[in-house]
Amino acid sequence: MSQSINLYKQLANHKLFNKSVNFSLKRIKLALGQLGHPEKKLKNVISVIGESGKFTTLFSLKSFIEANNQKVTAHISPSIKDIRERFYMCNKYLTHTEIKKTIKEIEKLNTPLTIFECLTLVYIINAAKMNADYNIQETGALWRLDSNNINDFPIIQICTNINKQHLNFLKKKTLDQVIKEDVGYLSNFTNIYIGKQSPYVLKKIKKILKKNRSKITYPNKWKLIEKNRQFYYQDKRTKIKLNTRNVYSKGMFENLCLAIKIALDLKIGKKIIKKTLPKLSFEGRFQYLHKGKIKNKLLKNESIMIDGAHATADAKNLAAYLKKLKIPKYGIWAMTKNKDPDLFIKQLKGVFKKIVAMPIENEFNSVSANKLYKIAIKNKFKAEKSDNFTEALKKIRSNEKKLIVCFGSLYNCGNILNKN
Repeated sequence: MSQSINLYKQLANHKLFNKSVNFSLKRIKLALGQLGHPEKKLKNVISVIGESGKFTTLFSLKSFIEANNQKVTAHISPSIKDIRERFYMCNKYLTHTEIKKTIKEIEKLNTPLTIFECLTLVYIINAAKMNADYNIQETGALWRLDSNNINDFPIIQICTNINKQHLNFLKKKTLDQVIKEDVGYLSNFTNIYIGKQSPYVLKKIKKILKKNRSKITYPNKWKLIEKNRQFYYQDKRTKIKLNTRNVYSKGMFENLCLAIKIALDLKIGKKIIKKTLPKLSFEGRFQYLHKGKIKNKLLKNESIMIDGAHATADAKNLAAYLKKLKIPKYGIWAMTKNKDPDLFIKQLKGVFKKIVAMPIENEFNSVSANKLYKIAIKNKFKAEKSDNFTEALKKIRSNEKKLIVCFGSLYNCGNILNKN
């Protein structure tokens, strides 16, 4: 873990790499040209775009491809526990040494980049050496000027749920502008898959893509069916029982169904998909901690779950799941500054008996516990504040049977997982 923190600090303090968000394709395209265009060596590129559900969709699809005995690389953002998670290279992650070596290679170009552009280059340089069957790239935020948008002919472009999460990166802070940034610049002559959307967003997407010459699969091509508390994937040809152990919310099931549809279209067999489903689990997303140091600190009647939900749409999804649970629920809330904590917490009204606000450790962009506490009180939650996770846990622990839910930030989830 310390190696990962040191690498992030090295990037943050580097003269060449700017830690601020500065969307542009000029810098990374210049660097790729200096490197001899390694991106052109990536075959069957799959781009994953959207505001919510990118990781669960990506991870599910990656798992189906590997179960089909094919090799895959993946660029994932953000990492939760360790920087290595960003760079998946055919059944393994890059080591810290390999990452450092690649950064030195990028330094020699003497080209100013943002930190995220540097990290994207680390992925591309190493993925180009792998000769994988598929290369999956997850966008950081929005699509038009994201540093992953450098492939002329991706085989597939996946657009997961679009919502207002990334408004802070736009001059025109509207949902329409987010839709345009994500969908208006998708490639022609490829395969586009649109995940489940609100009716308004879907209508706008269809209007924008009317002249796009790709094969477009809209979310009406498959269904998520719930029958007797069991979920199923269904399209015109195939029905699959979603026999999963670690998927809980409707939103996650919809992401899983999107990945299944794509896997089936890639000629991955139904039997392989069914065999893979029980093995799927997603770190930091509706993740119950069944063992570990933190679990051992809890009393017998207490259980704990972490979820990196930080967008309003994510909060709605989390609330819908938690409301089904007939058990008292207590929240530990942390968040970064570029989100909308007031609108976010409103979606969770009536869910928690009490919320404890805390800062994110080792995160300069964290909202203070005091500010979150005031927002919670304003929205009529019973709330307290704490200086750290250990203190927050102490303020909740009791003999009462309960579920403790840690939410609001993937970075905080990573900290909790490392403590566990």
